Amino acid sequence: MTWDAIIFYILVAVTLVQVFYYLFFFRRLAYYKPKEKQQSQEHPVSVIICARDEDENIARNLPGILVQQYATTHEVIVVDDNSLDDSKYILGELQKTFKNLQIIPLTQEAKMIKGKKYPLSIGIKEAKHEIVLLTDADCVPASEHWIYKMQDAFTPGVEIVLGYGPYQKAPGVLNKLIRFETFHTALQYFSYALAGNTYMGVGRNLAYRKNLFFQNKGFSSINNIPSGDDDLFINKVATKKNTAIVLDPDTFTFSKPKPTWREWMRQKNRHYTTGKYYKASHKILLGLYTFSFFLFYPFLAASIIFFDWRLSFIPFGIRFLVQAIIWNKAMKKLKEDDLINWFWLLDIWMFFYYLIFIPAVWKKPKKDW
Repeated sequence: MTWDAIIFYILVAVTLVQVFYYLFFFRRLAYYKPKEKQQSQEHPVSVIICARDEDENIARNLPGILVQQYATTHEVIVVDDNSLDDSKYILGELQKTFKNLQIIPLTQEAKMIKGKKYPLSIGIKEAKHEIVLLTDADCVPASEHWIYKMQDAFTPGVEIVLGYGPYQKAPGVLNKLIRFETFHTALQYFSYALAGNTYMGVGRNLAYRKNLFFQNKGFSSINNIPSGDDDLFINKVATKKNTAIVLDPDTFTFSKPKPTWREWMRQKNRHYTTGKYYKASHKILLGLYTFSFFLFYPFLAASIIFFDWRLSFIPFGIRFLVQAIIWNKAMKKLKEDDLINWFWLLDIWMFFYYLIFIPAVWKKPKKDW
């Protein structure tokens, strides 16, 4: 077999791997339809937010959580982690109006516990209710029904509920890239969860049972890692049957995206440092998809140049068609419709994205949160 034919066959193999992921995994999200419920339920809920020097975000976003339409007992806990700004004054004023707002001020650092895990652990420990619903200070729910619709997914046997935390739409290329990366990540963790292989959740919109947290000794096994209070914890405690997802647009929690390339790259580098701590099976699952994605365009180009361009466009066309159908449906489901017309350019961008960010997997994580 000649070397140019080998290039083509590698392209075919890479394409088959990609198509497998789209048809076996990502199809689940694209065609997902929640089961019709005979009756709804209302559990007592503790919403927990950890904040450090987030006075502007608290003033802007916290009222959207405090005015939730939820008749059953619930509380909103804000853990003020050593803030030096005006957070305590703003929280104090809000507490005068909203009696269900509980403020936990932390005035000392946890020296042996990195990142957000200590304040979050304190918030969960102080929570009065079994179901804890987590979000961040820079997030605001899409509607007043966020609490109700997220907790309603806790049917018997469900201990974890994954929600979607998109970024706000704004003009510019960077905004589209940030929102696409968020969509692409959600495409994976929602699809794998639907396949019974949950590997992560995002702290911007995540709920689980308090008992699950304490049965697994909280974050004790990952306290030495700055991040991971969401994805690594879920990676540890999720099973094939204890996780549900909620895709109702009323439950989305929107964040303001980073305004500059430098800030976004710093954020993504920090996030990717946790990937090395996933379960081996998840690292293989994610790694094979990423590796095949990364190889596709180089081998497509090489096959077109050195082999037969007409044959080379067959695997390209098959992947393009499958991808277009799946991404189109999934983007509509997650209300990222405006990205559909750009999907082929965003697909090419992912090659450079992996080139830029994958080295972060081997970097030593920083100690801040």
